[in-house]
Amino acid sequence: MTEGETSCTLPPMKTWLVAFCVVCLARPARAAEPAPGVKPNIGLETAETICKITGVAMSPLLGTGAVGAYDWFKTPSEKRDSLHWYARPLFWLPALLLVGAVAAKDAAGAALPPGWKKPLDVAETIENKVAGIVAAGAFVPLITTFFPTDSGTSAGLVHLGFATVSFAGFLNLLLTPLAMAAFVVVWIAAHAINVLILLSPWGAVDAALKAFRTFLLGLVTITSFTNPFAGVILSLIIIVIAYFLAGWSFRLTVFGSIYVWDFVTGRRKGFKPAPNANWMFTARKIERTPIRTYGKLVRGEKNQLTFEYRPWLLLKPRTVTLLAGRYAVGRGLFYPEIMRVEGEETKTMLVLPPRYRTHEDEVSLAYGFSEVRDVGLLKGFKAIWRGIKSLFGAEPKPVAA
Repeated sequence: MTEGETSCTLPPMKTWLVAFCVVCLARPARAAEPAPGVKPNIGLETAETICKITGVAMSPLLGTGAVGAYDWFKTPSEKRDSLHWYARPLFWLPALLLVGAVAAKDAAGAALPPGWKKPLDVAETIENKVAGIVAAGAFVPLITTFFPTDSGTSAGLVHLGFATVSFAGFLNLLLTPLAMAAFVVVWIAAHAINVLILLSPWGAVDAALKAFRTFLLGLVTITSFTNPFAGVILSLIIIVIAYFLAGWSFRLTVFGSIYVWDFVTGRRKGFKPAPNANWMFTARKIERTPIRTYGKLVRGEKNQLTFEYRPWLLLKPRTVTLLAGRYAVGRGLFYPEIMRVEGEETKTMLVLPPRYRTHEDEVSLAYGFSEVRDVGLLKGFKAIWRGIKSLFGAEPKPVAA
């Protein structure tokens, strides 16, 4: 969660939903099936598949619902019973209504008191995770059609005895993992925007991030409808950029997931820190360990602090040793931190999940740190409260040496 929040007028996101529907309806309808004797355009089918995967990855619930609604309305009524689950009104209608509710939440965010919008942002982050998992496992394999089965792809193999084998279907099956990998890297990058919104204390940043993702989604959609080949170039550019951002996006996604889980479950109640090896995130790059890496802080036999982690949570364990010096635990409003004290200045080195809040003294005792001090907004709030009490003649309590 964040250490504070200010309200800001969010863009009316209902407008881009309306624009999306208008573009869908304005697009020249393609025949549900190719005319007899006419082979489907493999390049066009491939371009549309790549654009669909990219668009749905950026907003799984909206993308899946919009594609399902489009397929429903373009399919003749007598053939709608054969449509996939995502093209049934029982799915795409509630999905689009839920997307509309999220848009209304964003539009009304400026009218809500500071902090009230964050629980709704948590709910949206959970929705995006669930929709992304469903889309990756149950939607992408259904729309992965790089080679139409009736395009004559296997015609050249008839004389080799493969007349009964759908070679096009086999190629689609081979390319499905590649399509799912492209979906995952784009989804992780797009989901990182949800996490940034969740952690941002400023409404202006929330609005800018939502506007950026909306712009990309609308650009891919409109470009793919007007010129599918221009759309596929744009989609491939987004996929390549998402690939290079995959590590950063993955760490941010893990960071947001753990924070959301601790917030929703109220895990700090009844939780007790370990006497050693507690889970936390790096707050800055430490040697070759990037920011927001998830691992355990361990105090060794010689009192040295080491951070142990696995890249991508699965690879071979790595260890980085923190510089020797004076360390302290910072008590924040939503989460604690571990900082290195350098004279009058402090440098945040690690950030603990919200479940460690109210357990700062135990963490300090476990690692033998020098002190626990208030940081961030909590420090400011307490200073303001002391100032208010002093205005009314309340004397501060003496501090023990």
